[in-house]
Amino acid sequence: MVSMDKTPFLRLLDVGRDFSDQGRINPAIRGLSLDISEGEFVSFVGPSGCGKSTLLRILQGLITPTSGKVLYKDRLQTGVNGDMGMVFQGFALYPWLNVWENVSIGLVARGVDADLIRRKVAFYIDKVGLEGYEEAYPRELSGGMKQRVGLARALCIEPAILLMDEPFSNLDALTTLTLRDEVLMLWKDPEMSVRTIVMVTHIIEEAILMSDRVVVLARRPTHVVEEIRVDLPRPRDRRDPEFDRLSDRIFSLIS
Repeated sequence: MVSMDKTPFLRLLDVGRDFSDQGRINPAIRGLSLDISEGEFVSFVGPSGCGKSTLLRILQGLITPTSGKVLYKDRLQTGVNGDMGMVFQGFALYPWLNVWENVSIGLVARGVDADLIRRKVAFYIDKVGLEGYEEAYPRELSGGMKQRVGLARALCIEPAILLMDEPFSNLDALTTLTLRDEVLMLWKDPEMSVRTIVMVTHIIEEAILMSDRVVVLARRPTHVVEEIRVDLPRPRDRRDPEFDRLSDRIFSLIS
């Protein structure tokens, strides 16, 4: 668990984002400020459609804020941040590429040496438990295996920050439990470059189980309602009375 005394690694300062809807301005985010420290696991929760995924894309630089700014390592972020990897809700795999090719695509796009690509892809495929499936295509994989491909692809570029947009929402309950644990193990694995994870989820229990801090967002135009520290020991125990207290608190803020 990270100390809150550390200098913020990633900062959102008074961020706003508007979208145009048939000529009318539709504010999605208003005056949102947030600090994320290196080594933290932070989750965003909030009402459906409040802008959680939009906020994640602003963090990565895929969407430019209408107002305010994003700072990464004290520098203004002006484009897509190459130090961040994204795991998507809908897998976002290329159906005409096999597992090996899907995992390697980020490295290929960056012009990485072919021999280094082979070594990195083999390493991360092994790390996420896909060894033996290198030649398989997405249509041949279960939902859990598809998400492992997405995770390996994100990790393969060796990001400092991993962004996850409801990564378990399309998976069955047992697969979800397994992948949650595996993500936490990878986060603490000294061989991994990732030290910071930011996740969007609509499941309060999931946020408490995995996070150091839960950021509760308001309805649109969204802003931070409250930041809640999760100081429970790991691995987390759902039977802990403090777990229930945190869950009830977050639920009351969202509803």
